[in-house]
Amino acid sequence: MSQAPDSDSDASAPGWEAIDAALAACHPGQTPKHYGTVIKYALGGPDPLDGLSAYWCETPVPHWHIVSYGLSELYEKEQGGDPAVSGYGFELSLRLAANAADGQEPPLWAFNFLQNLARYVFDTGNVFRAGDHMDLNGPIALEQPDTLLRTIALVVDPGLPGLEGPFGRVDFLQVVGLAEDELLAVKQWATLKVLDAFAAHLPLWVTDLSRGSLMALPPVRQAVADGVQRDGSSTGCVFVDDLAFITKRNIEQPEKYVLALGASQVRELQAILPHRFSHGHSFGLLAGNQSVWFEPGPDCGIHQLEAEVKIQLTPAAVASLVADIRPEAGLYEIAGLPALTVQVRKTIVHNSDGSVSHEVG
Repeated sequence: MSQAPDSDSDASAPGWEAIDAALAACHPGQTPKHYGTVIKYALGGPDPLDGLSAYWCETPVPHWHIVSYGLSELYEKEQGGDPAVSGYGFELSLRLAANAADGQEPPLWAFNFLQNLARYVFDTGNVFRAGDHMDLNGPIALEQPDTLLRTIALVVDPGLPGLEGPFGRVDFLQVVGLAEDELLAVKQWATLKVLDAFAAHLPLWVTDLSRGSLMALPPVRQAVADGVQRDGSSTGCVFVDDLAFITKRNIEQPEKYVLALGASQVRELQAILPHRFSHGHSFGLLAGNQSVWFEPGPDCGIHQLEAEVKIQLTPAAVASLVADIRPEAGLYEIAGLPALTVQVRKTIVHNSDGSVSHEVG
């Protein structure tokens, strides 16, 4: 069993001990490899998690099961905190396929990666939930740039039940590495439904940096296509980096509008919008204070209220929008809505270190 931090022998860590007990039940008789932080985040240290434990698993495939300590309350209940929830209400886990090159130790990048995800939560206050997903804008492991896994989704860890700890509920959310086309399938349909379609080929959703995309498998591709057709897309909106709505006024002509968006958003718009509209649902693009909502209707029209824009489209106009725009910089007209021009702008994608990864468009 991993040990609560011993930098202060008098410190009590009942939340930590509750996580230890849950892991001991999951991995009976095993002493984990534990990696703690030297200086706590609250004292100015760089790492928000107080520790991470890694357990070795032989089944269903050899892998490391890594679990965090620090997104829940480990030592005491914060003043004013929800008594039913411990801290953010979850800890992160990652099941990582064994790599012969790593020897007897889990790879260091995995710990840094989980620390970075936790840092995102601490810095933004955005809480992860099962079904969430994120584009990493680069490989999940910078040390392995050739991996196809460049995005993630989160699910409830299938082998580690949540617990009712001394400071409230703690769930364990497992990070699952996905390829870019797998994430697009998630957005077209629904995270957990896509992962269920992957389950036979991805037992326990173990992240394997060497695998190919499961969307290349005809049975998986067909299962996703059938699900999208049946259920539509559960993605109600996406947050984008480049979005603007410009109104052009001229005394001699009716108002003209320009919807400007980045080239990297075009593929998402094309993939998601038809499967929202086919089930009568709207779809939104959000960036800062600007929001643009596409809504199904019997007629085409544009309604603008400050920073919120609603673009009503007929089925024919949606088909034109999806067919006529491309992820290439340029201006595109929409049949049935002559007042609107879509301006696609080049997207520059940056790595996590701020360097340019690639350009789209």
